[in-house]
Amino acid sequence: MRSLLFVPGDSRKKLDKGFASGADALLIDLEDSVALDAKEEARRVTAGFLAEAVPMADRPRLYVRVNGLTTGLTDADLDGVMQAAPDGIVLPKTVGGADVSHLGAKLAVREAEYGLSDGATRILAIATENALGVFALGTFAGASHRLMGLAWGGEDLSADIGAEANRDEAGAYTEPYRIARSLTLLGSAAASVDPIDAVYTNFRDLEGLGAECRQARRDGFVAKMAIHPAQVPVINEAFTPSEEALARARAVIDAFQANPGAGVVGVGGEMLDRPHFLRAERLLKRAGLI
Repeated sequence: MRSLLFVPGDSRKKLDKGFASGADALLIDLEDSVALDAKEEARRVTAGFLAEAVPMADRPRLYVRVNGLTTGLTDADLDGVMQAAPDGIVLPKTVGGADVSHLGAKLAVREAEYGLSDGATRILAIATENALGVFALGTFAGASHRLMGLAWGGEDLSADIGAEANRDEAGAYTEPYRIARSLTLLGSAAASVDPIDAVYTNFRDLEGLGAECRQARRDGFVAKMAIHPAQVPVINEAFTPSEEALARARAVIDAFQANPGAGVVGVGGEMLDRPHFLRAERLLKRAGLI
């Protein structure tokens, strides 16, 4: 997945628009974009949409963002949508691996109840929306076989720590959010799951979005969340490996396969070692070539 588009779960019109946006995944929202008195309607609309969309062969992955574990609404959200078999659940306000394990147990019960394959429902954890979550980023390894990725975000975090803003005058994240971003990368690597970059809230600034995507890809993120369909093509382009990058990765793999006992190989005038092989392998896997 390269692009993950948030869509309010209480609007069938927006769900249909998101479905046609070209996003690799829809994150159907029952949390922040849905008012408290509209939660039940959002569950109904979301379940109806999933029932129609899940059986389709050519579709984005369909994840549902439930309300956090401390809200008292998570079970009602799961009861409302799990029968329709979403591909995954997005857990907001995650505080470490314990929360992922807790959600995994809830999913296992509902998979059994609704006749779904055990373990089929994946989990995407948004792991930096409060200070507790930032300090728990090293605890996800082994938490659940369902965990497929860690995402970070700075909007809720800024509210939690009482910041006036999370970006400086030039539009760059300030230090607390750069720390959260970096720790998400490291936490994802430690847990062997995908690191997913935060939303870019100025949906009209596609140039700024593109620059932030390229920086994220450079640093190791493999995807980015979006809040508007217009952002999807920019994100997809940025996170799609170029032919040049794929050719380079193939050359690295080929060089090591041709010299299975070598610790270092030469490719294009450079001496490369094992980390370069692993990096090339990950790139080709993301492109579906391994």
